[in-house]
Amino acid sequence: MSAPSSPNMEATRRRLTGKQAETVDRLTTAAVQVLTREGFAGTTIRLIAAEAGVGTATAYTYFSSKEHLISEVYWRRLTALPPAELPDADGATRALAVLRQAAMLVADEPALAAAVGQALLGNDPDVAHLRLRIGGELRTRLTHALGTDDTEDLECLELLFYGAMLQAGMGHLSYAEVADRMEKCARRLLA
Repeated sequence: MSAPSSPNMEATRRRLTGKQAETVDRLTTAAVQVLTREGFAGTTIRLIAAEAGVGTATAYTYFSSKEHLISEVYWRRLTALPPAELPDADGATRALAVLRQAAMLVADEPALAAAVGQALLGNDPDVAHLRLRIGGELRTRLTHALGTDDTEDLECLELLFYGAMLQAGMGHLSYAEVADRMEKCARRLLA
């Protein structure tokens, strides 16, 4: 798996000092609290900054939009996940563990899950950058799990994952249901 810089020390827009990293940590924590209370539509950078105890201008120093900040929360959580280690399992089983782990990342936080879906679909250039980082992290984990970089298998698993997440994000299925269905589809695909 890739070894990205510590998410506590590097935001997507700039390298951070210790004090700046602490501010970004406070903002990402506050974002989840505000989302839980206000929902995506009611969440603003101003509310997040107030919850974090910093000025709105300070928040905008690090994040270009609420979509950028919410995407950063997801990226940090994804990169903080421990690898899905199943050394005695076959590649397909390890890949399924990676997909399930990523699918369930925000399953217990409905407000955050809904916000992440909306945020990642935004057109903010900083969000676009994070989408690439998130996709790269997922691909690295899947490649490691499969033990191969078979582009066709990887692309199919990625499409399966993103489609499943869209289903969950739209509320058609719960994240647990999506994870179960995704597993069935991936097993068929990798058979």
